[in-house]
This record gives sequence, structure tokens and C-alpha cells, in this order.
Amino acid sequence: MRVWWLSAGLALYCLAQSAAAGTLLVVGDSISAGFGLDTRQGWVSLLQQRLQQEGSSDQVVNASISGDTSAGGQARLPALLAEHKPSLVIIELGGNDGLRGQPPEQLQQNLASMIDRSQAAGAKVVLLGMRLPPNYGVRYTTAFAQVYEQLATQKKVPWVPFFLEGVGGVPQMMQADGIHPAQGAQQQLLENAWPVIKPLL
Repeated sequence: MRVWWLSAGLALYCLAQSAAAGTLLVVGDSISAGFGLDTRQGWVSLLQQRLQQEGSSDQVVNASISGDTSAGGQARLPALLAEHKPSLVIIELGGNDGLRGQPPEQLQQNLASMIDRSQAAGAKVVLLGMRLPPNYGVRYTTAFAQVYEQLATQKKVPWVPFFLEGVGGVPQMMQADGIHPAQGAQQQLLENAWPVIKPLL
């Protein structure tokens, strides 16, 4: 009888731990997909490791696709929310929109829709902001950067103004193409995002 009670208690404990565990869904582009790297070296994998080190049972699902735009992320999100039922959605999109010169207004609409859908599904949201190189012109780069700030304010979501802070434009932190972060930059990307992610766990 005593063994039965011990077994039942252990089963209940495991169920409680499972129920308490959440899912962090990362919806991004090549930066989060780990373009040019072993996926185990990317910042999203390092995030999973950090959670384990912190004693968290939360699981990270990386739904990032190289080359994806905010429109692509918006289209993919409903199915991802239904499948994974995340407690936290981390949105890292917009870089490709900017590099293609797409209207900032469209970027804002797409990201706003993603935030609204995520919150409606019961998830908290973190927004990882991007900035463009100066050769895109002051007017466009300013409007682009303001998209993230305006959304963070309007939607009341925590955000990182520039996810590539300390990485973008630093040759030793970038791959040979000058666009994608190198392996040595992945830890910095995690450190840039961690302060806004940790309080939401």
C-alpha cells in the first residue's frame, strides 16, 4: 500500500510539473533560424539551455524560417498558436521587409496582427526590434525603427529596440555575407533578449 501511495504521489508531482511547464514560441527569420550555423549553436537553442540552467521546465519551439517576412509570419501564426498553445510568443521579424524596401505601415499592420492574435490566444508577447543600415536613407530607416517603438507602446508589450545591438555592423560578429550573425554573436543575441524574456516566465 505504501508503495502505491508513493507511486501515486510521484505521478501527481509529474503531472503538476508538466502542467506548470509552458511553451515559448519563437517566430522569426534567418537570425533566429540560425542561418549558416548548426541550429544547436543559434541563440534560440542557447535560450533553451538558459531556461534549463534557471531550473525552468519551459520548452522552446523555434518556428523561424530564413527569408521570412512579417507577412509570412502573420500567415503562419494561427496554425502555430493552435498547435503549440504557447504561453509566450517571441516575434523577431521585419528585417527582410526593410531590406526589400516594403512600406513601414504594412510592417506595422502585420506585426500588430501577430501581437493581437497571440494575446487573444492567451500568450504574452515579446517584440525584438530591428534597424536598417544607413544606406537606406534617414527617412526610411527612422520610420522603420519607429514601427517597433510604436507597437510596444500601443500594445503594451516588452521589446528590445535593436535585437542586433553589439552585433550588427561589427565585422567579427558577422558571417562573411555581412548580414547574418556569426556563431560568436549568438550569446550576445541571447543577452540582448533575456532581460525582457525572463520576467515573463
